[in-house]
Amino acid sequence: MFVATLIVGFWVARMIEENVVRNTANATALYMESVLAPLSQELSDSDRLSQGATRALHEIFDNTPLGDRVAAYKIWKPDGLIAAASDAEEIGLRFEPTQSLREAWAGEVRAEFEDLSDEENTRQAALGVPLLEIYSPVRELWSGDVIAVVEFYEVSHELAADLVHARRMSWLAVAGVLAAIGGLLYAIVLRGSRTIDRQKAELSRRLADLGELSERNTALRIRVQGAAARVSAMNDRALRRIGADLHDGPAQHLGFAALRLDLLADDSAPTERRREVGDIAQAVQEALRDIRQISRGLSLPDIERRDPCEIAMQVIHAHEARSETKVGFHCDCTGVASGDLSPATKICIYRFVQEGLNNAWQHGGGIAQSVELSLEDGCLHLSVTDAGAGLGGSTPGLGLSGLRDRVESLGGRFRLGSRPGGGAELTMELDVGGN
Repeated sequence: MFVATLIVGFWVARMIEENVVRNTANATALYMESVLAPLSQELSDSDRLSQGATRALHEIFDNTPLGDRVAAYKIWKPDGLIAAASDAEEIGLRFEPTQSLREAWAGEVRAEFEDLSDEENTRQAALGVPLLEIYSPVRELWSGDVIAVVEFYEVSHELAADLVHARRMSWLAVAGVLAAIGGLLYAIVLRGSRTIDRQKAELSRRLADLGELSERNTALRIRVQGAAARVSAMNDRALRRIGADLHDGPAQHLGFAALRLDLLADDSAPTERRREVGDIAQAVQEALRDIRQISRGLSLPDIERRDPCEIAMQVIHAHEARSETKVGFHCDCTGVASGDLSPATKICIYRFVQEGLNNAWQHGGGIAQSVELSLEDGCLHLSVTDAGAGLGGSTPGLGLSGLRDRVESLGGRFRLGSRPGGGAELTMELDVGGN
C-alpha cells in the first residue's frame, strides 16, 4: 500500500503539473503570438529582424506591463540560430536545438517550468526566480508555415505557489483514499481473522470433545471385548466342567451297571433272560461310548502354556487320529511366546482349527485338508482349507455361527467362502498386538 501510494502520488502530481503548465503556456502563447507574430513576419526571408522591428519589441517588453511578467525572450531560426533576443549579446549565437525547440518547430506549443539546465539558459538561470519557459511557433500569415519560434521566460511566482498547493492536495487526496482503502482492508482482514480464531477455537473444542468421546468409545470397546472374551473363556470352562462331570458321574455309574450286567450274564439263567441282559448291556455300552465321546468334545486339553503353533498342532494330531486323514500344516509365528496371548485368544485358535477340520472332514471328505497360521504386524492370520465340494450355497451351521461370534467378540474378522479351484476356505484375522 505504501509503494502504491508513492507511485500513484508521484503520477498524479506529475499529471497535474503538466496540465497546469500546458494550460498556462497555451494561454500565454496565444497572447504573445498576437503581439509578436506581426513583428516577426520579415524572418521568413531573413535571419535578423530590422532595427524598426527590434525597437518595437523593446518598447513592448520595456514600457508595458508585459515586460514585468516576461524576464527575457528569444526568437529562433532553424538550426539553433538566435535571430532576436532581449539580451543583445545572444543575437547571432547558435545552440544545439533542444527537444522542446524541435517540437515547437513542428507546430506545437511547449513549456517547461523551472527547467533551465540547457546551455542556452545560462543567463536566465542566474536570475534565481521561478521561470516558465514557453516555446511558441510563429507562422507566416498568408501560408501558415512556421517561420520562427519565440521562446520567452515568464516570471511565475503564482504558478509556483499553485503547483505547490496542487501537489500538496494531490498527495493528501491520494494518501487519504489509500488510507481509507487500507483501513477498510484492515477492518475486513481483522474481522476475518477474528472469525477464523473463533472458528478455530470452536473446532479445537469440538476436536477435544471428539477425542474424549473417542477415548470413551475405545475404553468401552475394550471393556466389551474383555467381557466377551471372559464370557467365551467362562463358557469353555463350563463346558469343560460339564465334560468332567459326565465322565466322572454318569459314565462311572453306567460302567458299573455294565459290569454288573456282565456278571449277571455269566449266571446259569435261561436263554431268553441272557439275551435280554445282552441287549441291555449293549445299550449301556453304547450310551457309555456316546457320553465319553461328548466328554472328549467338550473338554479342552491343557493349552495355557502352549504357543499358537503347538495349539494348532495338537488339534491336528487329534483330528488325524480320529478321522484317519492327513492334514497339511504351515506355521510362522516367530517370536510369539505362550504368555503373549490371552487365554481367550488361545481358546479361539483351538476351537477355530477344531471346527474347521471337522467341517473339512464331514462336508469336504477330508480331501487336501490344510491349516496355515502366521503372525504379521501384530495380526494373527489363521485359515483352514480343503479341496472338497465347497459350500455350494449352503448356510453355515450352528458350529460356524458360534465360531463367528467367538472371533468377532475378540475384535477379529471371520470369513467363509469357496476356493477358486474347488473346496472351502475358513479364515480368521485377529489383532493380538494391542492396536
